[in-house]
Amino acid sequence: MSARKLKKPEELRSHRWYGVKDLRSFGHRSRTAQMGYTRADYAGKPVIAIINTWSDINPCHAHFRQRAEEVKRGIWQAGGFPVEMPAITLSEPFQKPTTMLYRNLLAMETEELLRSYPADACVLMGGCDKTTPALLMGAISMNLPTIFLPAGPMLRGDYQGQYLGSGSDVWKYWAELRAGNITESDWQNIENGIARSPGHCMTMGTASTMTSAAEALGLCLSGFASIPASDARHAQMASLTGRRIVEMAWEDLKPSDILTKASFDNAMTTVLALAGSTNAVVHMIAVSRRAGFPLTLDHIDALARRVPVLANLRPAGQYLMEDFYYAGGLRALLKQLSPFLDLQQHTVDGKSLGELIADAKVYQPEVIRSPDNALVPRDSLAVLKGNLAPDGAVIKPPAAEAHLLKHTGKAVVFKNYDDLAARIDDPQLDIDKDSVIVLQHAGPLGAPGMPEWGQLPIPQKLLKQGVRDMVRISDARMSGTSYGACILHVAPESYVGGPLAFVRDGDLIELDVPARKLNVLISDAEMAKRKSTWQAPPQKFDRGFGKMYSAHIMQANHGCDFDFLETKSAAGSGADPEIH
Repeated sequence: MSARKLKKPEELRSHRWYGVKDLRSFGHRSRTAQMGYTRADYAGKPVIAIINTWSDINPCHAHFRQRAEEVKRGIWQAGGFPVEMPAITLSEPFQKPTTMLYRNLLAMETEELLRSYPADACVLMGGCDKTTPALLMGAISMNLPTIFLPAGPMLRGDYQGQYLGSGSDVWKYWAELRAGNITESDWQNIENGIARSPGHCMTMGTASTMTSAAEALGLCLSGFASIPASDARHAQMASLTGRRIVEMAWEDLKPSDILTKASFDNAMTTVLALAGSTNAVVHMIAVSRRAGFPLTLDHIDALARRVPVLANLRPAGQYLMEDFYYAGGLRALLKQLSPFLDLQQHTVDGKSLGELIADAKVYQPEVIRSPDNALVPRDSLAVLKGNLAPDGAVIKPPAAEAHLLKHTGKAVVFKNYDDLAARIDDPQLDIDKDSVIVLQHAGPLGAPGMPEWGQLPIPQKLLKQGVRDMVRISDARMSGTSYGACILHVAPESYVGGPLAFVRDGDLIELDVPARKLNVLISDAEMAKRKSTWQAPPQKFDRGFGKMYSAHIMQANHGCDFDFLETKSAAGSGADPEIH
């Protein structure tokens, strides 16, 4: 990147609050003094907002109190004035009905915090699944100089000398418990050993997928996304992030100066090479639309048809994020992926992506593969269309048993999750290994919030027969740590009268992943007849944020953003408030 002209102190955005000789600025300065600061602490310096999603109920961010202090240390050292601003935490393990219901709330809060306070630049502290896209969406819309600070993965889990991975091994051993192959004592020992340090999931789930995407976009310091949360180098990078954001404030290096269509292609290509979470499809579409470079399902599918999977990470592969870091981390993977990337794209480091990864090395080639030794040669994700999903659905082929990728079976339909929970283990349920399990009313509006229900449980009677995978279809999402032949994000969703709403028990469902087809084998006339008798279900909310959500949420193929928050230009939509 060419050298940028530096701002003068009086050109800083915060100067409007602190540097003007009027009554209002008097109040700003006197109240800052009230907090124990002198003019020398902030006068003529960039004000750096630290948006911190720490909470006592978010284990993924348990270390963020300390990391915020390390960011502040770097800001002070570089001559900035740090201001920590807590924002709503989206804790994937605890928040009900789903964090996805509140992703846009955090995005709105981030944008409004930055708009309404005297911030010249910001550090975004996130990592747990929905925090990364939410923070990026809000900051991109406000378009101040921005660096994302990733929470980092937790350490590997441990059980009887075996490494455990978040989610992936939970689903695996839960199936074995239901099948009667392990004991309650085994299950409790797994519970005690699977999560043993701060940080987000250490599989290539949604958290690691999205923090890696943020780095590939150029919005996080190079190499940061792979560092385990408890590693001392994570704290060091937090301090360096604080120092760099002060430089960016003077340079006025904003997201609109970094993000392009090519940078979003880089990020999505990285997601595919990681065999990343299917959730990334919804999130990356939303983030890209905020930036004015909208990704589409068709474009993502076109990328998937040529990008190899290079990361041998669970759930698609063998290893965990700690192994990935020791093997060279994301920088090494990007180096291997170079033929598929635009290396000229700008980054917050002030260098091109190509410059940042030029000296990256792979130390464990079994963990980070080369393109000629890919874990999967292509299609880590597939977009399906047909009369069951006119606007698209997604599947993660490497996570499914191969024989199910081209399959026709009879539908077994559940009207909602309560219906599923009540009947799935009924010994009298008319279902076999070739059936197709269908869950309705699990989408953005129907659930509400499009929860991670998509890895639908296999009936207990089939588990006892040795069945471990079946074709499963829903308008829900699936945890990035999950696996199986699960078709997700069916759009339009059943709750708004999408074709999924009209599927009945016994209908033949045709899945053909190579051909990208998903159809219910009924005539157009029969589909129209069923639609004509359909009645819209009642609204889920009559007040509060839920009512706003219901009125403005878009479908999965549009990123589930609010219709009034999309950005039509790459320069963002943030406007400064009047100060009177």
